[in-house]
Amino acid sequence: MQIKEFISIRQEKHLKELFEFLRFPSVSTDPKYKQGILDCANFLHNELSRLGCNKVEVLDTPGHPIVYAERILDSSFPTVLVYGHYDVQPAKVSDGWDTDPFEPVIKDDKIFARGAADDKGQVWLQLKALEYFNEFSANDLKVNLKFLYEGEEESGSENLDNFIIQNKQMLECDVVLISDTSIIANNVPSISVSKRGLASLEVEVIGPNRDVHSGIYGGVLANPIVVLSQIIAECRNANGQVTIPGFYDNVQNYSTEQRAVFKQAHDLMTSYKDLAKDMKLSKTVSELGFTGYESTSIRPTFEVNGMWGGYMDTGVKTIIPHKATAKVTMRLVENQNPQRILDLAKKHILSLDSQGCTVNVVFGDAAQAYSNSLDSNLYKAGELAMQNTFGVKPIPTLDGGSIPVGESFKRIMGKETLFLGFGLEEDNIHSPNESFGIFNFNKGIETIIEFLKIVSNKGLDIAS
Repeated sequence: MQIKEFISIRQEKHLKELFEFLRFPSVSTDPKYKQGILDCANFLHNELSRLGCNKVEVLDTPGHPIVYAERILDSSFPTVLVYGHYDVQPAKVSDGWDTDPFEPVIKDDKIFARGAADDKGQVWLQLKALEYFNEFSANDLKVNLKFLYEGEEESGSENLDNFIIQNKQMLECDVVLISDTSIIANNVPSISVSKRGLASLEVEVIGPNRDVHSGIYGGVLANPIVVLSQIIAECRNANGQVTIPGFYDNVQNYSTEQRAVFKQAHDLMTSYKDLAKDMKLSKTVSELGFTGYESTSIRPTFEVNGMWGGYMDTGVKTIIPHKATAKVTMRLVENQNPQRILDLAKKHILSLDSQGCTVNVVFGDAAQAYSNSLDSNLYKAGELAMQNTFGVKPIPTLDGGSIPVGESFKRIMGKETLFLGFGLEEDNIHSPNESFGIFNFNKGIETIIEFLKIVSNKGLDIAS
């Protein structure tokens, strides 16, 4: 059976199965959804078993379980390790959803549900590619497949590195395939060739040893919220540049020719053109001298993700609060060492005027940036697969987000990762009304099949 015919005939079945997958409230950040996580992991286990994997396991970690499977055909074949995650971000109707986030619906040829694009829809299209080979093209698959689906990507993949370290032999492969990214547009395919790194910290400012009356003590005791605000403000200037000494020491300077390529990608990304309007803002902001695309890809950032302190209930409570806290994340680019950046940030923050308050800095997650070469055989295989299915050569893109597992596979196992994803910027991942286009779901199945056929025929010596 031809691939397009398979996808067309099976679409209703595939979507019905995907909807069942999407209904599990597999929220990894909230303990009350533990059963939803377990049920979802078992659902994946059953599907991988049905697809004829030689080995399928739900493996415990100190956090949520990892679903692992393998389909080993011949030791002489190349081995592709397929990664994805079955956990999702929290979601409820009151967040702004038009429908129940865990009851999928189709509107305007899109699937609306939490996890539709990130990452259940893309996990499911990977499995449907294997289904095609199982039923209609078994002799054409000359690739060993291993599957690693984790249940805590959305909560920081806290246990994944240790799992990879402890199971290096089991996970041994030639390359890694991840479908958890986006394309520029349905008629402008693209492949992400880099991911920014991440360094997070929490800043706590402690003032008087208790909340005190702002009339009696206002003007003589420093207000921790004001102090914290001033400290945060001292970490970035009006030009969008981070002011932490040494922050930019290892940031790469790109040539005029390279930046011309980045501008081409920027111009093709329609989301930048209407971004202010879409976000109900009067304008967007970028680091001085850089486009919006460059500011979200080749430049590092300093962002405040949350800030709180004092009285936040209804009405007025006239106090100087005891404490104020801020959560900060810094997106990092290649050659920036996350631990060094955290140390520099802490040193800078502690050097600023605390106005008599105590300042504490606690480190959180840290992940190195990741990139791969356009000259690699792995990239060429993905490029050819996408060109064959979309009809045009994909554009390499630099992504602002972080998928730390790519760097983990490279650092721990020495393996390169291909980010072959099919979402769109408009999919609202992590936001209300997350969606995934049916076109993208089907095109993803087709492209993964094509990629596996290319590797089956040529191995990973794509350039030959």
